[in-house]
Amino acid sequence: MEVIQWSPSLTLVDPQHEWRLWTASHTRQVEQASRALESEESLMKRAGSSVARWLIALAPAARRVHVWAGPGGNGGDGLYAAALLRQHGLQVQVTLCQDPPTPRPPAGPWAPAKALEIPLKAAQESGASITQGEAAISRISSNDIRADVVLDALLGIGASRPPAGLMAQAIRAINDQDAPVLSIDLPTGLNGNTGALLAAQAVRATHTLSLLTLKPGLFTGLGRQQAGQVWLDTLGHRALWPTDCPTRLTGWPQARAACRARLHQDHKGTFGDALILGGATGMVGAAQLAAQACLAAGPGRTFLWLLDPASASGLLPRPEILTLPPGWKPGTGFLQNRTVICGCGAGAAVQPALPEVLHTSARLVLDADALNAVAQDRSLGQALRRRASRGLPTVLTPHPLEAARLLGCSTESVQSDRLQAAQTLAQKFCCTVVLKGSGTVTHDGQTAYINPTGGPSLATGGTGDVLAGWLGGLWAQWPASSEASGETSRATQVAAGAAWWHGHAADVLGSRPVRGLELIESLRTTAESAA
Repeated sequence: MEVIQWSPSLTLVDPQHEWRLWTASHTRQVEQASRALESEESLMKRAGSSVARWLIALAPAARRVHVWAGPGGNGGDGLYAAALLRQHGLQVQVTLCQDPPTPRPPAGPWAPAKALEIPLKAAQESGASITQGEAAISRISSNDIRADVVLDALLGIGASRPPAGLMAQAIRAINDQDAPVLSIDLPTGLNGNTGALLAAQAVRATHTLSLLTLKPGLFTGLGRQQAGQVWLDTLGHRALWPTDCPTRLTGWPQARAACRARLHQDHKGTFGDALILGGATGMVGAAQLAAQACLAAGPGRTFLWLLDPASASGLLPRPEILTLPPGWKPGTGFLQNRTVICGCGAGAAVQPALPEVLHTSARLVLDADALNAVAQDRSLGQALRRRASRGLPTVLTPHPLEAARLLGCSTESVQSDRLQAAQTLAQKFCCTVVLKGSGTVTHDGQTAYINPTGGPSLATGGTGDVLAGWLGGLWAQWPASSEASGETSRATQVAAGAAWWHGHAADVLGSRPVRGLELIESLRTTAESAA
C-alpha cells in the first residue's frame, strides 16, 4: 500500500496573507508551460495524489468515499485520487458523468476522453466500484450509496456553459448527500473568473482544493458560499505563474500599509483633517457612525457637517468630533486641504453641496446618497471625472444596487461579474472603486483586490457608513506627497486595506449580526496590531 503523506506544496489560503489570483486563461498558460517539464499524465497523477492526501488529512476517520468524475482533466484528477484512496484501504465508489451525454449503444460502456483512459484504468485496477451516472443517481435516491466524504471532480476551469442533463442531476445529487463535499479546483457549476453560478445550482463544497493557481471566482460573488474553505496546491509549478498579476487577494500587507506609522515627534497636524458630510433629516445616525469610525481611524481632526441643521442640537457625538454649527457652509479653501467623506445618510439634500465638494475637496470618499446623486445628474458625473485630470483622487464605495445605478444596468448584471463591474466604474469615473458585498472588490481600473474577510454578519444598517468613515480617516493621515506609491495609488492601497480591517473586525466579533458602534470599537482594537 502506498504511504500517503501531506503534499509539500499544499497550503491553506489564510486571509492574513496576500495571494495572487489567476483567471482560467492564465491557468491554462501555466498548464501549457508545465508540459515542457512533465507530461499531462504525470501532472494529472500528481494532482490526484495531492487530492488523496488532502482528503485523508481533512477526514482521517472517513471509510467510505464517493468520487464524482467528469469527462475532462478534473475527472482524471478524481480518478487517480480514487485509485490511491482505494489502495489506502478506503471503500471508494466512483460515479462517471459526461455532460452532454455522448451517443452510445444502450448497453455500451462509458466512453472517456483519451486522456482519461489511463486514470480510469488505474481506478478500475485499484478495486474501486465504478458506475455510470444514471445508475449512481438512482442508487443515491434509494439510499444505496452512503458516503463519509464526497469528492467533486466533475468540472474544473473548462466549464463554460450551464451544466445540463446528467451533469445537472449530478450536482443536485451531490448537494443532497449528507456528507462533507470536497471540490477539486472549483465547485462544479461555479464560474472561476467571476464567482457567479453557471446555472441555477452549483456544488456547495465544504472545502475546495484549487490546483496550480487560485481563481478569483472562489472569493467573490457566490464563490465564498459555494467553495467553503479554500486550499491551494501549485503542484510545484509556482515559478510558471505569469509575471503580471492584475488581481490579488487582500491580506495583511495591504491592511498594514493602509495605516500610517506614528513617530514620536508627530502631532495632530501631521495626520490631516477629515470631514464627514451627510445626515439629512431622519438619517443623522448614519453620518454620526461615519464620523465616529473616522475618529477611531486616527486623523488629526474629525469634522462633522450635517445637512439637517435642526438635528445638530440633539446629537451626542464623541466630544472629540468637531460638529460644525447649524447652517455652516465651507469658506474659500476649507475643503482644499481635507479628506471629505460625503453621502452617509445624506438623502436628496446632498445635491446642492456636491458641485463644490467635487470641485474643491483634496481627497473625496463618495458613498450612499452622494453616489445616487451622481447617477442621476450627468453634470455631477462629469465633475467627478474632471477631478482626476486635476490630480484630485476619489474613492467610490457603492453596494451592488448603487453600482448598477452608476453603470445604468441591473444589479444582476453587476453581480454576474463583480470584477468587471468595478473596473468599468473605475475607468468611467477615473477613480478607485470599492464594490461592497461578498468578496468586496477594490479596483482602480488596472489593479484589483478582492477582500477575503467579513461575511453576512455585516449585513446590518450602518456598517457601510462605518466603512466609509474608517476609510476616509485612514486616508486623511497620509500626506499628499505619498499619493503615488509603487504599483498602485495611495487611494487604492488604503481602500483595499480599509476593507480588510472592516471585515476582520466583524470576524473577530463572531457570526452574529454586528452593530455599527461595536464594529467601530472592534476596528480600534484590532488595528492596534498594525502599530
